[in-house]
Amino acid sequence: MGPFRAASPEGLRDAPLTYAEVGATRAADLPAGYLPGEWTEVVGSGRETFERVAAAVFDWVPQRSAGLRVRATGPAGEVGTVVVLTAGLPRLGYDIPCRVVWASTTGDERGFAYGTLPGHPESGEECFTVRLTADGDVVVTIRVFSRLATPAARAVPPLSRLVQGLATRRYLSSLRAAAAPSGRRAAIRSTRSSGTGRR
Repeated sequence: MGPFRAASPEGLRDAPLTYAEVGATRAADLPAGYLPGEWTEVVGSGRETFERVAAAVFDWVPQRSAGLRVRATGPAGEVGTVVVLTAGLPRLGYDIPCRVVWASTTGDERGFAYGTLPGHPESGEECFTVRLTADGDVVVTIRVFSRLATPAARAVPPLSRLVQGLATRRYLSSLRAAAAPSGRRAAIRSTRSSGTGRR
């Protein structure tokens, strides 16, 4: 773990979670003693859109969109899957280890949450859900509760929170893109690559 990627996801299967309130991202109120966050956005409408966005959530698309490399022992929709997200260079990146603590893979509300493992700069839990409402709206929600856990993170708390905020914005942007029909997604990619898009 840390800057030299010393641990593999397989080696963390039995590692303890670094917080006590496991599964609390499902509760109505996030636990006290942490910095809470919740972001909800309507990204589209209809069953097909819902299925696309749900597939993106379970395929680690938000994490990859934030520039993180994903190594996992299994799928995001399986409780117990260990995932190591790596930020930075391939050989000198910083590892961010988590374990899936709950998942819902059927019905009109789907998603999962992962909790922090030793070596993660924060302690807490984050969940990603997508819901199809009775009116046909596709609603994405990201909920998190966390506190700084490592000396490096505590040394520069404003920077740590800035990085977390930037990642969340990228998560939401990726799910908006997933909601778009395939032709529109291709057009968006083409516009961005040509540098002619509006900013």
